[in-house]
Amino acid sequence: MENLTVDRLKQVAKYHPTTGVFVRRTYGGGVKPGERMGSVDVNGYVIISIDDKTHKAHRLAWLYMYGEWPSKDIDHRDNCGDHNWIDNLRVATVSENKANSKVYKNNTSGFKGVRYYRWNGKWLARIGAGKKRIHLGYFSTREEAAEAYAIAAEKYHGEFARVK
Repeated sequence: MENLTVDRLKQVAKYHPTTGVFVRRTYGGGVKPGERMGSVDVNGYVIISIDDKTHKAHRLAWLYMYGEWPSKDIDHRDNCGDHNWIDNLRVATVSENKANSKVYKNNTSGFKGVRYYRWNGKWLARIGAGKKRIHLGYFSTREEAAEAYAIAAEKYHGEFARVK
């Protein structure tokens, strides 16, 4: 678990819940009071250094607003790792967080859960639910397969469902 307390966080930083921005209250980490804290890492998340330890800003936002570290992952509703306003953040399991992920860059169909099989000339739709992979069927078009995935995503992932 994290060692940083909410009291220490509020001593060194001010969080703006509508913008998701942290501003320095005291000198430290090369940042003067009143200056914006953090930088974006290679994964697109804002990271902030406090007392020589690096933290993800979305986890700090949760600590700042609720007074405790999140018990699980924090999911960005809009899937943008640098959008840390509190209304964009929610506690999520690993699988819920994954359900809300974007289509991978190497995806050739343009839709989550859809891939083309040359051997039968069909589009396959499948979805992960819990620790199971559910086969949704083969379809003549990628749009039909995507529709099957969207229906299943709503069923299995609810508010965390993302199809694109």
